[in-house]
Amino acid sequence: MKRGRLLLLLGCLLLAVTGCVVLSPEQRRENARQLAATAGWQEIRLPTDAFVLAGFVPQPVGRNNKTLTIYIEGDGLAWLNGSTISPDPTPIHPIALQLALRQAQGAVAYLARPCQYVGNEERRGCSRRYWTDRRFAPEVIKAANQAIDLLKERFGAQQLVLVGYSGGGAVAALAAARRHDVALLVTVAGNLDHQQWTKQHQASPLTGSLNPADAWHDLQGVPQLHFVGGRDTVVGRGVAEAFAARFPPDRRPEIRLLPDADHVAGWVEQWPALSAEWAK
Repeated sequence: MKRGRLLLLLGCLLLAVTGCVVLSPEQRRENARQLAATAGWQEIRLPTDAFVLAGFVPQPVGRNNKTLTIYIEGDGLAWLNGSTISPDPTPIHPIALQLALRQAQGAVAYLARPCQYVGNEERRGCSRRYWTDRRFAPEVIKAANQAIDLLKERFGAQQLVLVGYSGGGAVAALAAARRHDVALLVTVAGNLDHQQWTKQHQASPLTGSLNPADAWHDLQGVPQLHFVGGRDTVVGRGVAEAFAARFPPDRRPEIRLLPDADHVAGWVEQWPALSAEWAK
């Protein structure tokens, strides 16, 4: 299999972030709760047809917000090493949550991916395929949109900005393609064309997953901004460019390169300034 090369790459990234220590699911959940609580945010549950999704929202939640920005987390801890699937995809380093907490303007909420931050009976539907080859399956996107509806109602919002990090960028794009209330789609190191992604890493395809690049027609009318790290060897610029190339020349979405950012480092520190450009 060619998957090993990609898993080795992701494993090296994981070790760089964690210092070779993989925290238990409970520790990862508690770290996220503490991070959110420090900013005055609270954990919530969002029940959908297929999963119970976790979220974080500021307290108190204001009502009658014209625009709500929802941050969607990346794939999390999908693999423990090149041959072992993680039993729990809760992220070790929740970049999307950190980005959400760094947005200084507007109403903001955070949405986790299936089976992240949940335990026991809340883990219904949590087959490991939903953080491996079916991470962008139709039922995953349907659940994301159901949770987005619940968040939109909670905040009393009229329109949305969807911000997705890494694999969360794919979920954000696929969700936006099925909605009519998205004022802006933003991705950060987003996996916008997983066929290109697996091809460039000579990895096995994500069978059973929808591909955001295939949804280009439904995304033509959605304003978009896609941030790419110049040092990102996990997803990289080629994936965003393959996605953008699907659009007609006069409708191609904007790709913004941050030369010093990689897949993890360089985003959180710059996010207050980057998000201020469109959050207002």
